[in-house]
Amino acid sequence: MALFGNYDTPGRGVLKTPHEKKGFFKFWEIYGRHMWKLMELNLLYFLFCLPLFAAVILSLSTYNPYWLVLCIPGTVIGPATAAMTRVARNFSQERPAFVMHDFFKAFKTNFKQGMAMGVIDNIFVIWFIVGIPVYKSLAEQNSMMYIPFVISLACMLTFFMMHFYIYQMMCSTNLTMGQILKNSLFLVNLGIKQTIWTLLVSLIVMGLTYMFMPYTYFIIPFFPMTFIAFVACFNCYPVIRKHVIQPYYDQRGELNPEDAAAIAAPGEALFVDKAAEETPVKKAEKAKKARTIR
Repeated sequence: MALFGNYDTPGRGVLKTPHEKKGFFKFWEIYGRHMWKLMELNLLYFLFCLPLFAAVILSLSTYNPYWLVLCIPGTVIGPATAAMTRVARNFSQERPAFVMHDFFKAFKTNFKQGMAMGVIDNIFVIWFIVGIPVYKSLAEQNSMMYIPFVISLACMLTFFMMHFYIYQMMCSTNLTMGQILKNSLFLVNLGIKQTIWTLLVSLIVMGLTYMFMPYTYFIIPFFPMTFIAFVACFNCYPVIRKHVIQPYYDQRGELNPEDAAAIAAPGEALFVDKAAEETPVKKAEKAKKARTIR
């Protein structure tokens, strides 16, 4: 018998990732490995959000309508969000990523769709800001108005959850904006477990950030945005891969480039693991005579 186990038994041989963790523990392992880079990414994204924060403060201090002040910076944040999501997705899927290079490359590549999504976000935000308080006040006078009030809340929540998929598909596929919105609506339901978990984490992070203000002012530039994006990518990108990306290659009869077997060329392997095909090694019988030590 070997000191740490019996290696005479045929089988898979040495695992490629013998200590790979699953689920919750795998998330923190990957996040911890890229935490400082994600903080750097959060700071970069925060700089793009500064005009929006300034616009919010200006609108509150001068009593300007939200949509007149927030539309322009809110629109520009779209491409920045797509760029931030691209880098966070690469980190979550253990792909090589360079924060500055990949961010600005994705910003340029997804600029048009990001701007379009920024406009759509503005429209929905205006609707929610105006509609929900109006329906709530009307519902207090007429109970029938609770129906449009609840519908508005459900639409707001669904639209928020769609963002877990929108920007990931934007930076991972060549789909049109209409196809991205349609697919994201379906994926919210197809990956309901991953969607709900991501929603809960997002609400907890945003709630704690708001509750502990102004102390969290020092944390916002480095933590919350990319943490939420990382959670969304870790949970929801496998759903996109399963229901959007993989069917594309299956339909064309091609291998998915994300699969390691498709990336590695036949001649690139250092050796072929055929341990499962081996026959058990017969243990040598003990020699009756003492062996000579050399």
